[in-house]
Amino acid sequence: MGASQSISENSIHEFTVKDARGKDVNLNAYRGKVLLVINVASKCGFADVNYTQLTQLYSSYKSRGLEILAFPCNQFLKKEPGTSQEAHDFACTRYKAEYPIFGKVRVNGSKSAPVYNFLKAQKSGIVGSRIKWNFTKFLVDEEGHVINRYSPTTKPLAIEKDIKKALRLA
Repeated sequence: MGASQSISENSIHEFTVKDARGKDVNLNAYRGKVLLVINVASKCGFADVNYTQLTQLYSSYKSRGLEILAFPCNQFLKKEPGTSQEAHDFACTRYKAEYPIFGKVRVNGSKSAPVYNFLKAQKSGIVGSRIKWNFTKFLVDEEGHVINRYSPTTKPLAIEKDIKKALRLA
């Protein structure tokens, strides 16, 4: 599905994606959870602060209903050059990530992952619907609708207040 096609899905829960090993994961499994969806890249200059703070947020709010869904992407200056499994291993080993690291995706263009076409259609950013760079974040409610979109320069801890509000903790 190209980015210019209409999006018929009404919720992120209607999508199936691939995990780092290439197995299908139905996002309906995350129904009832608040999601932070993020395109990640291990060689990006934003990687250290983002991975560190994502791990902190997940540790603090996983038991309260937060799930972080990380999608490696090599589309921006080839900052995620390895395999999906290598991206997974990097995040889990270096940053102790316990949240899901999915298979590599494209987030822009005609080969953009359908789940990213949905996210972009729900909330555009500074460059329209296109993803500007690695570590663009989407906060999604329990029903699978995008609440907000955050730029790559927005650090994960800077949106903690929004996460707490979505979790009904604030």
